[in-house]
Amino acid sequence: MPKKTTPDVAAADTSPPPESWQLRLYVAGMTPRAVAAFDNLKKLCETHLAGCYEIEVIDLLENPKLAAGDQILAVPTLVRKLPSPMKKIIGDLSNEERVLVGLDLRPR
Repeated sequence: MPKKTTPDVAAADTSPPPESWQLRLYVAGMTPRAVAAFDNLKKLCETHLAGCYEIEVIDLLENPKLAAGDQILAVPTLVRKLPSPMKKIIGDLSNEERVLVGLDLRPR
């Protein structure tokens, strides 16, 4: 019995939606500054990107070699992988206006 497939659905499931934001937050341990950066980023994303973002936290104490891929020189550093082009912001992300401008993100 032949297996029934729907290629259009499978192709749609594997590609991210065009408005999808992929963000990486590089930290070195769960320091107060790293926690503040994550909290600030989460609040900003919920306000301006609700449902359209993914945050990956990379602890360089656990995986120091991962810093080379995105050329991380200081922590915490936020890297916007998608949408292109890649953008970086260093610090605890407490200045919301600076983060919005740095990410080319406009309030909705």
